[in-house]
Amino acid sequence: MQAMLLAAGFGTRLRPYTLVKPKPLFPVLNVALLDILLEKLILAGCSRIVVNCHHLAAQVEAAVADRPEVVLQFEPEILGTGGSLRQALPLFDDGPVLVMNGDIYHKVDLDLLMDFHNHSGLPVTMAMHDYPRFNRVQVTGDRVVSFGDASGQHEKVSTLAFTGIHVLEREIIQQIPDSGFFHIIDLYKELASAAEVGGKRVDGSFWRDIGTPDDYLELHRELLPHPQQQEQGTCSWLVHPSAKLARDVKLADWGVIGPDAIIGAGAILSRSVVWQGAMVKAGQQVIDAIVYQQG
Repeated sequence: MQAMLLAAGFGTRLRPYTLVKPKPLFPVLNVALLDILLEKLILAGCSRIVVNCHHLAAQVEAAVADRPEVVLQFEPEILGTGGSLRQALPLFDDGPVLVMNGDIYHKVDLDLLMDFHNHSGLPVTMAMHDYPRFNRVQVTGDRVVSFGDASGQHEKVSTLAFTGIHVLEREIIQQIPDSGFFHIIDLYKELASAAEVGGKRVDGSFWRDIGTPDDYLELHRELLPHPQQQEQGTCSWLVHPSAKLARDVKLADWGVIGPDAIIGAGAILSRSVVWQGAMVKAGQQVIDAIVYQQG
C-alpha cells in the first residue's frame, strides 16, 4: 500500500508557533504529530509514503531522514492538495493512494477504509463523520453527492465533515493539471455530481484538528488522564525525564513538559504545553499557553 502525507502548509492560524516549527511537527504528548501519523500508515501496511514539504522544509526533511519508507517531496511553491498529488504521480505505482492531512490527530481504522474503497468500485473514497463544527459535505448512503449545497437532492441527505483522509486511484490523479496550485476538492465536486465519490463513515473514531492554539491545547486535555481518574488531589502532567524543574514549581490541572525544558523556581503552570528546550522563568505563571524556544 502507498500513501501521501501532506505536510507543506504554512499553518497561519497557529502563528507565532508555526514560525519556528511546521504544524506537522508540533509535539503531541512529546511525540511529533508527523511521527504519530507515519506510524499509523506503516501499521496499515504502507511501504511507501510520500511526504511533501515547503514551509520550514529543512525541519521536515530532518524528521524523516531515518525513515526508509518515506520519500520526501520538496515543493518550491505551495501546490495545494491536488497539485502536490499530481507532482508525486511518478512516485506511485498503479494501486490506490491513501492521502492524509498532516495536521490531524486521529484513530480512524485505515484498514477498514481501504477495504471499503477496494470493494466499492469507485475511484475516490472520502472518510466522513458527523462533526458539527466542520459539517459541510452532503452524503447519501455511501456516496458523496455535493459540497456545501444539498439543493436538488431527492434522497435523504446527511451533512457530514471530511476528515482529511481519502483514497483515490491513479486515474484521478492524472486528471489534475500537471503544474501549479490545485485544490483536490474542486475535482471531487465534479466527480460527486457523477456519483463517483464514495463516503465511508467513520463516526465514533477519535479525530481532532489542531488548526488553532486552542485546538492544540484541547487535544492534550482530552488525551491526558483526567485528575478525577487519578488519586484525589493529584493533577495530570506528562513531564519528560530530561526536563529540569527547580524547587517549588507548581503544576496544576493538566499539561506537558517536553525534553530539556527548564522550569524556574516558583513557576506556576496550568493547562499548558511546554516544548522541547523551552524555558519558563522563575516565578512565571503559565496558564492556557504553549511555551516554545524562541530564537
